[in-house]
Amino acid sequence: MDRLLVSAAHKSSGKTTVAVGLCAALAAGGTRVQPYKKGPDYIDPMWLGRAAGRPCLNLDPYLMDDAALVRCFRQGLQGAQLALVEGNKGLHDGMALDGSNSNAALARRLGLPVVLVLDARGMTRGIAPLVLGYQAFDPQVRIAGVILNRVGGPRHEGKLRAALEHYTGIPVLGAIGEDARLALDERHLGLVSCPELGDAEARVQRIGRIVGAQVDLPALRAVAASAGGGFEPAPALAHAASDVRIAIARDRAFSFYYADDLAALEAAGAQLLPFDTLRDTRLPAADGLFIGGGFPETCMSELEANVAMRSAVREAIEDGLPAYAECGGLMYLARSIEWMGRSARMAGVIPAEAVMQPRPVGRGYVHLRETAALPWPGGGAGAKVRGHEFHHSRLEGLPAGIACAWEVQRGHGIDGSRDGVRLHNLVASYTHLRSAAGSGWAPRFVAYVRACRARRQAASAQEALAQAVGT
Repeated sequence: MDRLLVSAAHKSSGKTTVAVGLCAALAAGGTRVQPYKKGPDYIDPMWLGRAAGRPCLNLDPYLMDDAALVRCFRQGLQGAQLALVEGNKGLHDGMALDGSNSNAALARRLGLPVVLVLDARGMTRGIAPLVLGYQAFDPQVRIAGVILNRVGGPRHEGKLRAALEHYTGIPVLGAIGEDARLALDERHLGLVSCPELGDAEARVQRIGRIVGAQVDLPALRAVAASAGGGFEPAPALAHAASDVRIAIARDRAFSFYYADDLAALEAAGAQLLPFDTLRDTRLPAADGLFIGGGFPETCMSELEANVAMRSAVREAIEDGLPAYAECGGLMYLARSIEWMGRSARMAGVIPAEAVMQPRPVGRGYVHLRETAALPWPGGGAGAKVRGHEFHHSRLEGLPAGIACAWEVQRGHGIDGSRDGVRLHNLVASYTHLRSAAGSGWAPRFVAYVRACRARRQAASAQEALAQAVGT
């Protein structure tokens, strides 16, 4: 499988914009590109998936063991001709001092030639020792090419190319000029997500045309082809019969879902029924409910205005519908969201207010230990799982004795020691889980939804029998 890693010397080098442009340009030229994103991220994968026309998968060496990492990579290769992995931060950045979960380690494990995106602003000859240092730091990582970004003009480009050619021998695959049309809007969690922008498709195509015109795409494809063999597509996931229905919020407010988690839910027997918290007035007829993360604070007036949906969600959960909510979903289930001096009423399932803060409250990887309050079968009290969090809100007014599904061993969760509010048949947490990262939450949740439905059906049958006997 042709494959490569798009990385950088440091974050904010324009790597995501370049990767999106490469995916769009290659796809427009007829190449079936499978995009991947290294690390925990929802927003960059939306843009990469939009550009490639295929769902982007996340590869996370910290959350996933080696077998899960390779399995995830191979599962994405079905029908693809080229795998493009976008790194996070810099090539050698990662949690571990030994670099075992860095982008470079991922490149070694998957045999990915590295294309470095270098922010060339303010640099000329000095770009050569930078690249030489990256070459020497880990000789097992093959830097196969460089894309110069934010180049000041032809004269600047010529100096950069001359320095790299003379000192490093690394080919320059492209030089992208400073261009306001390449900018992607940002806010507190990074890029603005695709569902919030009506012109996302037009932006992606424009970026693809600009990047494609300034990068040597045949040379880039040759780099990907130089990776050699070693990775065949994994067989398609075996799907159980779809015997349970799970309503899932998919709209501008809630869009943070991992593609492989959704696939895992379906493989476990779930039919996913999307609904819009902003426009729909009722939930789909479903056996369970999943509300992922997103930006409910930016839509809080619309969410408040949709009284019918807020009431439907509250009544369904209070009536025992099994439900799972992450981060933004947790905020929606609180009594209100407070942000920028305003407060808006939400579903009111969780007896607390979600109050936005100027700085992140929880940020990074999370280690959890299951408690007896977690209702999903499988792990059991004391089992340990990993996830991640990035939230600017905190819950205020939550009763101290409320049951929680997890103890937090690393991270913040809802209060620094707990996460996963358990009410009725709901678990709502700030932590984001990955089913492929060892939590197995997707099949466990589907099994829980199935068991809850069976109990409801049994109770209904018993009640009907009692009424029949009584008459």
